[in-house]
This record gives sequence, C-alpha cells and structure tokens, in this order.
Amino acid sequence: MELQKTSKFTSRWGFILSAVGSAVGMANVWGFPAKMGANGGGAFLVAYLIFIALFSAVGLSAEYAIGRRARTGTLGSYQLAWSTRNDKLSKVGGVIGWLPLAGSMCIALGYAVIISYVLKAFFSSVTGDLMNVDTNAWFESFSGADYSVIPFHIIIVVGTLLTLLLGAKSIEKSNKIMMPLFFIIFVVLAVRVAMLPGAVEGYKFMFTPRWEELKDPMVWIWAMGQAFFSLSVTGSGMIVYGAYLDDKEDVVQVAVRTAVFDTIAALVAALVIIPACFAYGLDVGAGPSLLFVTLPRILQDIPFGQVFAIILYTAMIFAGVSSLQNMFEAVGESLQHKFPKLSRKIVLVILCVVCLGFGLHMEPIAKWGPWMDIVSIYIIPIGATLGALSWFWIMKRAELMDEINRGVKKPHGGFWHNAGRYLYVPCAIILCCVALFMKVAF
Repeated sequence: MELQKTSKFTSRWGFILSAVGSAVGMANVWGFPAKMGANGGGAFLVAYLIFIALFSAVGLSAEYAIGRRARTGTLGSYQLAWSTRNDKLSKVGGVIGWLPLAGSMCIALGYAVIISYVLKAFFSSVTGDLMNVDTNAWFESFSGADYSVIPFHIIIVVGTLLTLLLGAKSIEKSNKIMMPLFFIIFVVLAVRVAMLPGAVEGYKFMFTPRWEELKDPMVWIWAMGQAFFSLSVTGSGMIVYGAYLDDKEDVVQVAVRTAVFDTIAALVAALVIIPACFAYGLDVGAGPSLLFVTLPRILQDIPFGQVFAIILYTAMIFAGVSSLQNMFEAVGESLQHKFPKLSRKIVLVILCVVCLGFGLHMEPIAKWGPWMDIVSIYIIPIGATLGALSWFWIMKRAELMDEINRGVKKPHGGFWHNAGRYLYVPCAIILCCVALFMKVAF
C-alpha cells in the first residue's frame, strides 16, 4: 500500500528536525557522555566522528532512499528491495523485514518505560522534592517497585501516540517545537555548568585526543556502536521518514544534515554532563544513573538548581518522545501496509494497548534493563545488518542509485555505492558479531 500523497513533510527543515528528533534521545544524553567517559574522551570522539560521517552519508541516506522509493515503511521497503533482484524474492524480503520492525517495537516498549521515569523526575523537580532528598534512596524508592510510575507511563504512551494521529504533519509540527527547545535548553545548561569550579578539566578530557587510546580496538567498537544507534540506523525506523520525503530532496545531503544536528546534540549533552562530573569528582561513565542520581546531586548544590532541574528533564522528555514517535510510526505504518483495512486510529489504539500492557509487566527498571539489553544485543544489530545487506548486496545497484540521485545537482557515482558495500556493510556485520558473540551491549 503506497502512502497517500498528502502524507509528506511540508518542508526540508521540518523533515530534518523530525529525523533529528528520532535520532536524539537517551543514546545522546547519557549514552554518548558515558561511552566517551569510559573510552578515552577525545580519542573516542575522533573515532565516533569518523563513523558518523560514513554512516550518515551512506547508511542513513540509503534508508531514506529505500523508504522514498517504496513510498512505504519497513515491510514494503524490504519487499521492494528484494523484488528488484527477482519478483519471487519479494515475499522473502517481506519476511526478513519483520525482524528489524520487531526491533523498533521492542525498543519502543522499553523506551516508554524509561521516559516515564524521566517524567516522574520532572514532576519531582517541579514540586521541589528532588532538591531535598538523597538521590540514591529517591531513585531506588521507585525504580525497584512494581507499578510505581503507572500515571506517568500512561501520559507518555497516550501523549506520544496522539502526536501521530495526522502522520507526517503532526510529527513535523511537534518536532518543530520540541527540537529547537531541546537545543536551547541544553545550551543554557552547558553555560551554567561552565561556571562550575573544575569544569575545565572536563573540557580537556573531551577535546584532547589521547592518540594511544586509538590503538585499543574496543574504543573503535564502542564508537561504531554509538554512531549506529545515535543515528537510528537500524534497518527500520528511518525508512518510514524517508517514505514521507519529497522527490526533490537530495537524500544524502539531508542525511548528512541530520547527522550534523544529531552530533551537535550529543556534544552539547556531553558539555553538560562531563564537565559537571569532573567538577564534582563523579563517575562520568555511570550510564542511566547519571540522569537520576548524579545530575540531581549536582543540581542540589548550585544556585537555582530547581529551575535547572526542571529545564533538564523538560529537554529529556522532548528527546524521548521525539524518538518514541519514530519507533511507533515505523510499526504503525507497516501494520497499515500489511493490513490496509485497518484505519490509522485503530492501529494507534492497538499500539497503545500493547505498550501499556507491557509497561505494567516490565515497569521496574530492574526488569527493563535486561529487556533492553536483549533487544540491543541481539535484535537491533541483526536488523541493522539485514538492512545493510538488503540495500547494498540484494537490491539492484541501478535501482538504488536512481533513487539516491533523484533531486541532486551532481549525481553520486560508484564511489558512494562501493562505500556502502565495502565499508558500511562490513561495519554492520562487525557490530552484529561483536554484539552477539562478545555480548557487548551498545
């Protein structure tokens, strides 16, 4: 089922902000600073930027292109890619497409739970409770308890799905508000953190490459994994946004711009977290607890800490919801493609019921963590690899290049396709093998 012609983003920047909204999320705000802190600081940044450049120009643009070519989401795009090789392979592609799609849904289920915790932190900031507690005890009081954030989970799930009612138009409108505010909020926080005594040591750690660290292959592996997931190149989510992209747009150019803003978001988040941790002598590689234990402790000690706490968690909610939009949209559109008699409202209701039911079962973060590990270690890397192989080894080169060169002033040649086939695909396979056999959770 091809998308209606009205289901498109109305402007290039509307599309880019929506794509950036999908990419900007927890992976940027705690994942990037934590991995940077644990893997050599400036050395990690060098490796990360190399992978971001490759994955955006080749991998992300390919997902945009295949979505626009098929004018539908995950399932239809895999069917199209495989059918270009042989019509009989269309069904094979459709079956394969279910795995990366399942990855999007599984991540969405767990992601909605963690955003509920962020919303609880926001309300605790508004009431002032967060400013007067032992943050460890406060976090443990609800993170290990059943049914502790049900109201917040309902608000997040229902609110996110309501923003999807009008498809591309509602996604675009909401992200035109959320993403600029996200950047403004984190810039304000970064300026405040810069005033902390000792913050300069954090900047030195971030921007002084320790070249000897680049000899460690795991620095490159962690940087590669972070780049994959920061850009949401998972063989599913970004495809549906490509389906909403106008034929006049240069997909490579749009993909690179998406990566630039996503990288700026990650760096701005790091400029808040890493210098603050250095100023207070805290563990910069603490992961999720940075948001709920470390940063609240810092905010308790600075003037107007409550105001900055409210600002921080507002930005985090925007980042989380914008990413959740993409995951739900990928699944919802594919369900409509597979079952065309289902209306968009019915599909969103189904997703809402499934997500809320899952949240009740998996709400404590002690359950959420292992679930997200399983998804990120197994399902997502496999989905990303299947996508890479489908676009660059299964789909006919002429078909893919025709779409890549649609709307461009200067056509991309064999170098682009070879970079995808011989650089991007091996990176995806390496990531998959490392995740599966070494059990490194990116």
